[in-house]
Amino acid sequence: MAATAVAANAVRRLAIQSGSVVAIRPDRWHSEPTPTFGGVAIFAVVLTVIVVAAGLGVVGGWAQAFMVMLGAAAMFAMGVMDDRRNLPPLPRLLAALVAGALVLFGLSAAAGVVEPWWKTIILVILFGGTVHAFNQVDNMDGVAGGLSLVAAVAFVVVFGDLVNSLAVVLLTALGGAMAGFLIWNVKPARLFMGNCGSFFAGAILAGAGLSVVVRPGDSFWFDGLAVCFILLVPITDTVFVAILRGLAGRNATRGGTDHLSHRLVRLGLSERSAAATLHAIALVGATSAWFVHRNGSAGLAVAAIVLAAMMVLGVYAARVPSYDGDDFKVLQQGALGPFLRDLTLRWHAFELLLDTVLIAAVMYLAYRLRFWDERFEMFLPMFTTSLPLILACKLLALYVSGVYDRMWGFFGIADLLAIVRGVVFGSVGTVFLAAYLDRFERFSRGVFVIDGVLLTAALVTARILFKTFGESTPFQLGRRSKRALVYGAGAGGQLLIRELRANPSWEMAPVAVVDDDKGKHRKLLLGVRVVGGLESLELALDRYHVDEVVLSVASLKPETEDAVRRICQARAIAVRRFRVGMSD
Repeated sequence: MAATAVAANAVRRLAIQSGSVVAIRPDRWHSEPTPTFGGVAIFAVVLTVIVVAAGLGVVGGWAQAFMVMLGAAAMFAMGVMDDRRNLPPLPRLLAALVAGALVLFGLSAAAGVVEPWWKTIILVILFGGTVHAFNQVDNMDGVAGGLSLVAAVAFVVVFGDLVNSLAVVLLTALGGAMAGFLIWNVKPARLFMGNCGSFFAGAILAGAGLSVVVRPGDSFWFDGLAVCFILLVPITDTVFVAILRGLAGRNATRGGTDHLSHRLVRLGLSERSAAATLHAIALVGATSAWFVHRNGSAGLAVAAIVLAAMMVLGVYAARVPSYDGDDFKVLQQGALGPFLRDLTLRWHAFELLLDTVLIAAVMYLAYRLRFWDERFEMFLPMFTTSLPLILACKLLALYVSGVYDRMWGFFGIADLLAIVRGVVFGSVGTVFLAAYLDRFERFSRGVFVIDGVLLTAALVTARILFKTFGESTPFQLGRRSKRALVYGAGAGGQLLIRELRANPSWEMAPVAVVDDDKGKHRKLLLGVRVVGGLESLELALDRYHVDEVVLSVASLKPETEDAVRRICQARAIAVRRFRVGMSD
């Protein structure tokens, strides 16, 4: 860690002297020119640690670690070329796939394993995708470095019993190097790792994933799933951006400020809070990976719940406008556009999908909680055989009970009672199905009691989270509003934020607050960030893509109001003053 911090400082100074600085661009998030090539320091420290470890006799699994390091070094070299020449996407993807194929060949030979053709294709694509996923998440100060640190530690903790000693040293060295690099990369970043750093880190972690699954045995699917959970945030972000750019009719390989981190900031989080949120999600994914690896099929319920939570996050993040009104252009213009919109808004398709996952996961978890010993294998066939009928019965019961009559953003007592009714009716119906199908053989009343309690808690928690997010974020469910910046964080500002959220006639949603009182800066006002004073107005207008500014201070100084209107006029942004019951 200390060695990387010192080396990164030296690289930073050399980058400034040589002009290796990333300029401000529309597709970049940073607001100041920043030196790059921090990956050089990371690579140098990791390579030194490996050479020293090999020299000291840490030779366990030397061939596997060598192949992973060789593939990572190749991607580091490609990253250096990309940082200097700004290569097109195709050569970078080709290099990642070739490196993945070579690493897989070396790992298979060292382990004495001959992989089938379909598995080879999956693993090569997984390697290349992981490398580019880490390159994609390097889009905000501290995000990629923190995710690499979490993933490196997670591989050691989760798979320490499988990977060899030198591979553990390699992963530990990467984690320490990232910790040292983060000293210079957290907000406000004084050094970027560059593509050379993100390619290098992604290749080591992708190689670690391959070394886990390329071994004798039949644990490919469970260990492969665990690897994907360790890499949950980079994989999710890459897939998320690719899908939304496709729906917006935009180039999926071109950079932009539409990643999960950027959308979290537009939802009101600070950049540090957005990075910390992604790091926390990565820790949840690593914990899920541990459950799946240690418990096999018993960990699938935890994995399903985590995936359901990621679906919730994805839906909310997708509703944050990032393409100037063209977020779902392809969907809107396509022949299925009206049908899909009606399906989403009226039939609550997402709720049905999420509840389906929760019902299956909770029922499985109930069986595991009831039967920890060998009896689980006796009762498991009952679960697998009856699951389709259980899903049908419980979804139908929830529908008849009125659970899907209202949007989640308005969850209240009536909705709680509807969920309880639906769960009770569904459980009773499931008991009758069990009695009919199995004549009460392999039947446990305790399972249905546990399932009823857990399912009620899961459904209520999901809806409360939706309501909480809807009340604390500017972009509320089912509504496309103009983005408003509130000037004034006093009582008038609080009243205005409540009015904007409660009164649909405004067709506006608060995204940021500006106030001249420095004591209120960086605090939250009803979930909306106070970003600074008048000096921060221009940056806030650009960062949050503000459509209108609303003045909530009745006694605003004339010179301050003139400055606000002048700044907004230069950007063609409307300014209005808020009064109780009216605006101008």
